[in-house]
Amino acid sequence: MTRLPTLNARQVVQALKRAGFVEQHQRGSHLYFSHLTNGRVTTVPIHPGDLSRRLVRQIIQQAGLSEKELSALL
Repeated sequence: MTRLPTLNARQVVQALKRAGFVEQHQRGSHLYFSHLTNGRVTTVPIHPGDLSRRLVRQIIQQAGLSEKELSALL
């Protein structure tokens, strides 16, 4: 298995939108996304710099995606 790439918040947001997630609302520096068909919900913090790999793994787990699927969406 390849290592999860280092991503910033903008790249994660674009990948989630390609996966069918829509932005529900924003509270402070956090964007909340939900998927219309399966009802999954995830949150992405919008901070400068890269997100930690651990946080990216948690986001894709909440979204119901695998690391391979995320890589394909980038």
